Amino acid sequence: MYVKVTNGTPEIYTIGQLRRDNSNTSFPKVISDVTLASYDVFPLSPTEQPSHDYTKSVVEGTPVQVNGVWTQVWSVSDASSEKIQIYNDKMSSLNRDKRGNKLAETDFYALSDVTMSAEVTAYRQALRDITSHANWPHLDEADWPTKP
Repeated sequence: MYVKVTNGTPEIYTIGQLRRDNSNTSFPKVISDVTLASYDVFPLSPTEQPSHDYTKSVVEGTPVQVNGVWTQVWSVSDASSEKIQIYNDKMSSLNRDKRGNKLAETDFYALSDVTMSAEVTAYRQALRDITSHANWPHLDEADWPTKP
């Protein structure tokens, strides 16, 4: 990635954009930093995106110069309530599917000619009650009941 500085304002830029913006110029396959600088284009030093959870949104910010090197920056903000709700709905659906699969694994115990043990009965009830778990719908593996 690169930065193009126009009137003192940096923006994310690509070599493809440079070629399109200067269609009458024949650039070599590998363009030197000196040539790029003559077009006010500079290499961008990447940085790791900050870690975050579903309650945050991370977007790439305007690059800044750090010790003479253009550096990628990130902006972290609270996610919108709509984005959080969409994520929660997705997690809820995924976990309901997982619960359904776990119940299906023990369905044969519910057949009329099979006696279901108290442990299996409790396990199946715990699966049905998982939506009332304190972490719902953001369950860790440890939040799920253990199959007997």
